[in-house]
Amino acid sequence: MADPTPPTSDVLIGGDASTTLSSNRTALSFERTRMSADRTLMSVVRTALSLIGFGFTISEAFHQLHKSGSLAVGDHSARNFGLALILLGIAMLVMGLVTHSRFSHELTDRRERLYSVQLMRRSVQYRMTPTFITTALLLAIGVAAALSIIIRIAYNS
Repeated sequence: MADPTPPTSDVLIGGDASTTLSSNRTALSFERTRMSADRTLMSVVRTALSLIGFGFTISEAFHQLHKSGSLAVGDHSARNFGLALILLGIAMLVMGLVTHSRFSHELTDRRERLYSVQLMRRSVQYRMTPTFITTALLLAIGVAAALSIIIRIAYNS
C-alpha cells in the first residue's frame, strides 16, 4: 500500500500539489518565452548580417573595380548603396538589442510579481545571453565597416 502522508512543505508551495504543478508549468513557460525572444534576436542578427555583408561587399567590389580601371564610371552610387545597406543593418541590430533588452526586463518584472505573491517557487534574474553578446559584437563590426567606408569617402574627397 502507498504511504498516505503528503510530501513535505518544501516541495509543495502552500502545501497544495496543484499550485506546485501550476508554478512549475509557469516557470517552464517563462523559460520558453525567454528562448523564443533569443530566437527572435537571432533572426534579427541573420538579417542584419546579410545587410551588412552585402553592403560591404558591394561597396568594396565596386571600389576595387573603379581603382583597377575596369569600371569607367564612378563608384559613388554603388558605394552609397553599400553604405546604406550597412547602416540599415546597424539600425536593425540596435533596434533588436533595445527590444530584446526591454522584453527581458519586462519578463523579469512579471516573474518577480508572481514570485512576490508566492505563485512562483523562486526568483530569477535573466542575464545577458550569448546571442545578446554576439549581437553587440556584430554591431561593433558593422559600425567599423561603415566607418571604413565613411573615412575612405572623406579621404578621397
